[in-house]
Amino acid sequence: MLVQAGVPHDLHPYEHDPASELSYGLEAAASLGVDPRAVFKTLCVQVDGTLTMALVPVSGSLDLKAVAKATGAKRAVMAEPAAAERATGYVVGGISPLGGRKRLPAVIDESALDLARVYVSGGRRGLDISLAPADLVRLTGATTAPIGKDS
Repeated sequence: MLVQAGVPHDLHPYEHDPASELSYGLEAAASLGVDPRAVFKTLCVQVDGTLTMALVPVSGSLDLKAVAKATGAKRAVMAEPAAAERATGYVVGGISPLGGRKRLPAVIDESALDLARVYVSGGRRGLDISLAPADLVRLTGATTAPIGKDS
């Protein structure tokens, strides 16, 4: 998808450790030596019944009320992992906002716009992709909003 769109990006493979006690995103940040505020996790949420991707830095957590507000919905809840995997074609811990089975609406935490590059899953555990935040927003058709919380 990125190559076809002519978007500059880099692939960052790393050795995923199934025994790691870190979250997938924090493991990626540590393995790649990247600030966790620049590594974004892709979470699937149900927003008034519509499966939606929410991207926030791995250094924090998702504010479901903020996602609902950003999408003009009444309610947002975390999606069942199986539903996320079916819709995206990716496994939990490797869900990429790019190139999934189905294009889902997306909201990206506005902090991404403060960075030169962001890192997102490349579609499997042990692979991240870095690209300009503006390209990520454009390719996903995302809106940006303050949807992350510091942990």
